Amino acid sequence: MKAKLNDEELNLVSLAKKYSNENRARKLFEQLRWPGGKPVCPHCQNDGTAKTISKLTAKAGSHSSVRKGVYFCGACRKPFSATVGTVFEDSHVPLSKILMAIFILCSSKKSISAMQLRRMLKTTYRTAWFLAHRIRHAMGADLKTAKLLDNTCEADETFMPNFERPDKKTIVALIVERNGEARTRVIPSVTAKNVGDFMAAAARKTAIVNTDEHPSYKLALKGQDRHQRVNHSKYEYARKNQDGSVSHVNTCESFFSLLKRGVFGAWHCISAEHLAKYASEFEFRWNTRKSTDGERMVAFVPMIAGKRLMYRQPAN
Repeated sequence: MKAKLNDEELNLVSLAKKYSNENRARKLFEQLRWPGGKPVCPHCQNDGTAKTISKLTAKAGSHSSVRKGVYFCGACRKPFSATVGTVFEDSHVPLSKILMAIFILCSSKKSISAMQLRRMLKTTYRTAWFLAHRIRHAMGADLKTAKLLDNTCEADETFMPNFERPDKKTIVALIVERNGEARTRVIPSVTAKNVGDFMAAAARKTAIVNTDEHPSYKLALKGQDRHQRVNHSKYEYARKNQDGSVSHVNTCESFFSLLKRGVFGAWHCISAEHLAKYASEFEFRWNTRKSTDGERMVAFVPMIAGKRLMYRQPAN
């Protein structure tokens, strides 16, 4: 395998032909998981510098075999594989199908349903559904470590259909930097506290924030250096200011239109419980919209580290 992956190596044809073999799929997954080429222990973060990391092999004359792709860390003396410490830990889905699912979700602009994924990967519906949610969960940006948005930003919210309770809609809040990245969060209601907490975690105080005339934004952005508002109730959707800047939230509207195409065109029925993961999927593709499908897959795989998602979450 080449030392550096390129876009031509990562497409649906090559994944189906070249990496349908589990040994090749595992090597590709390891290369994407550890871009430096050296395994890193997920237990103690040893990269082989302090103590040696070696592959586990069966002893001569032993009747028991050792699963391929298992390493042994000389520092903490624990075994591990490329999936340990990631969202795919303990998954029984073959790595070849995991790689295919990752590429499909990274490249599907308006997403894909679990039923369609089931047909494409030849799995059960439950496996396809859980696999897609694991990928979506890993796509979400951690606001504690993600870079703060700056320059000119837009903030808005939208009501999403709740098919379990039609009388109660769920809300996705969004802040997006123009020509930059986006951050999403599901909030229970549009209040100054909910909006303010999200803005403080996602954007710098020096950012110029554009919003509509909702009163919650006026209270939430009191400490912001500059807050520009457009009055939709008076049919004002874009305004050119004296300093040459343009006030609007049309970038947010563009993001929401893509998200809702996923609801009506692919998923059809979504639960409020999982809405945050669906929004994270569109957030990731938006943030990597200038990348090719292969580059987007390469950027995604390192994001699976340090995240877990159980099929049935613990009660507490």
